[in-house]
Amino acid sequence: MRSLIERHDTCVVMPTGGGKSLCYQLPALALGQTAVVVSPLISLMQDQSAQLAQMGIPAALLNSTLSQDEQSAVVAKARRGEFRLLYLSPERLAQSSTISWLRNVPLSFFAIDEAHCISEWGHEFRPDYRQLSALRTHFPDSPIAAFTASATQRVRHDILHQLQMRHPHKYIASFHRANLQYMVRQCEAGTQMEMLLRALRRHAQSNVIVYAPTIARVEEVVAILAQQRIAALPYHGKMEAAERRTNQERWMSDEVRVLVGTIAFGLGINKATVRAVIHLSLPRSIEQYYQESGRAGRDGEQAECILLWQKRDAGLLAHFNQQINDAAERDRAWQRYYDIRNFAESTVCRHRQICLHFGEKPAWDSCGVCDVCTPAPEWFSAPATKPSKKKMNAPVFVTAVPIKTGASEDVSDPELHEYLREWRRRMAKERGVAAFVVLHDTSLQEICRHKPASLADIRQIHGFGERKTETYGPSILDALAKFRAGDRIVAPPQANRGVTA
Repeated sequence: MRSLIERHDTCVVMPTGGGKSLCYQLPALALGQTAVVVSPLISLMQDQSAQLAQMGIPAALLNSTLSQDEQSAVVAKARRGEFRLLYLSPERLAQSSTISWLRNVPLSFFAIDEAHCISEWGHEFRPDYRQLSALRTHFPDSPIAAFTASATQRVRHDILHQLQMRHPHKYIASFHRANLQYMVRQCEAGTQMEMLLRALRRHAQSNVIVYAPTIARVEEVVAILAQQRIAALPYHGKMEAAERRTNQERWMSDEVRVLVGTIAFGLGINKATVRAVIHLSLPRSIEQYYQESGRAGRDGEQAECILLWQKRDAGLLAHFNQQINDAAERDRAWQRYYDIRNFAESTVCRHRQICLHFGEKPAWDSCGVCDVCTPAPEWFSAPATKPSKKKMNAPVFVTAVPIKTGASEDVSDPELHEYLREWRRRMAKERGVAAFVVLHDTSLQEICRHKPASLADIRQIHGFGERKTETYGPSILDALAKFRAGDRIVAPPQANRGVTA
């Protein structure tokens, strides 16, 4: 933050949930001009600008979802310096017309989110990001800041080169996420679903992300879970944008606890209480796995990262590699293949492998957490059998044995917790924003524990500033008063529970 306020080019590598957004949002406020944030996803821009608006911070986005009149209004306000943060896609920023009117905006700096996308060595290379190299030419006096969670040493160097950074200040956080328990298992054909069901029953009352390799597999898994009386939502690229948004919001607001998605899901997801991320295939790279599994345990509490892969996954990745025409890109894909294959099959500490991959040299050899360094729990290591078709088609009633995850799950009054979650869902629907924009999970849990009796009390809750207290405080106090008077949710939605009986 200090580097940006002092107008230095800056490169920041922090894990998912490490606070990268705050690193450019706060300097933007402090400098009193407009910071342009380059973001790859419309939904991510919408969520961040909505959260800022809730805090009374003038922010806007400019993308294809806005009408021409709305876009013109944003541009006019930007020229007058009315925004502190302005979110643009890399495609929009590459347009000559955008460059033209941006020259008339009082700029503080450019913040490039997901900056690894600019590098051909990155696992999510996007050609549109390559055009950001022209920023230095068009705006020679404006500092440039790059932010990413998953850049190897080689990718970091490429980011600095592509963005033509001048004597950048570099901040590289540790890649060691000690609260994550990595568990990897090669499954035989037909046993993967039993392992998935074991994991979901273990996390029956928790938020879970399941990554499947294809759209067809996403739909298949959701259907099988429905047969097992486990409510789950799909998320993939062939769904209508509105349906994807609705499913994401239902999961974010705890209406349904399990989301099954392709890699299209998750970028910018701001949910702190995900207790497990489960992969049903071998990821394309360690960077991809680190980024996706890192969506678990962002609250710092214990969480599980479970990789259930099959031999055929490696064959499928090899097949895709062979289809790449560009020789250099094909070589990079094969290197990623060997790295992730070694990660899955190695008997070396999982955490240590990840740190070394990103250029960090830990002083320890054993993390004491992953399945290599400590015996895997019985539910994970016990033999799995292929269930019969008859068994898979029959509804089963299960007893959940959730893991103990620490303070974030310590809700002294579960009934009040559910009551306030319903209040949050209703409030979010009324205002047309995501539930986490109204109230983060950690804030909701803190309200349940402290039961504030005044606006001054609410002001002491994590996540509540003056604007948010003014906006939601009276309604929260009213909800708490009604709960004390005996008001309850008459019929909580069946989908609220991860496992139903």
